[in-house]
Amino acid sequence: MKKLFTLTIILLISVSIFADNFPIGSNSAGMAYSSVTLRDVWAVYNNQASLAHLEGISFGAYYENRFGLKEFGIKSVAATFSTKPGTFGLSYTYYGFDQFNENKFGLSYGMQLAKFLSVGIQIDYFLINQNPEYGNIHAIAGEVGILAEPIEDLFIGAHVFNPWRAKISIFQDERMPTIFRIGAGYNFSDKVTLTIETEKDLDEKAVFKAGLEYNIVSNLFLRTGIETSSPIYSYAFGVGYKFKGISLDIAVNKHPVLDYKTSVSLAVNF
Repeated sequence: MKKLFTLTIILLISVSIFADNFPIGSNSAGMAYSSVTLRDVWAVYNNQASLAHLEGISFGAYYENRFGLKEFGIKSVAATFSTKPGTFGLSYTYYGFDQFNENKFGLSYGMQLAKFLSVGIQIDYFLINQNPEYGNIHAIAGEVGILAEPIEDLFIGAHVFNPWRAKISIFQDERMPTIFRIGAGYNFSDKVTLTIETEKDLDEKAVFKAGLEYNIVSNLFLRTGIETSSPIYSYAFGVGYKFKGISLDIAVNKHPVLDYKTSVSLAVNF
């Protein structure tokens, strides 16, 4: 009975987030996913315009355990490599279990239009495996982002996921969510960064996010954040360590109803 109840909950939640655009990266998770202005390898998920600020070659791996159920696990890998015109990115995400899973493949590109402005795009291919009785689902979506630095240390970013409302089912004209995000980030010093962001799904209420990162000692970072979809609040805490191009980040996100999400990510830059 317990197993049946768990699987029922999994299927209900899976339907509600069909082909969703999961936020990735434990550094942003520790800041309540306030990530539209962050500039790292996870830009392939959070804002492709930030890719223009990366140099060299980067690799990243991410795992998230949702609410203590392995069936909710999210696994992601990403890679970026810069060229003279701009930076390319590749990404893959797996969510679910053997009876139901979502696979997202992404190809992205970000470039600088001016000293203070960059843009990015991404093409996503979704493969949703489910019960053979219903058949698998294939869909193609897109992402567009911009990032500006109007004054030194102030970044303003915007990102749109699935602007053309890609279909995932002919039945009842079911479509993937279209999600708009806009936010800002400010570096108060070499040690303190504040980020704020608003996210709006066309079919849902707006969500507000805010995050804070503090470089407590040389290579150690502490993070916290809050995410609100009134009247529900989610809290986040994280820690990160950076050393010679290697970043290890851990985060915990507390949902008031569904309990904890924990995540870990590793990124390497050459």
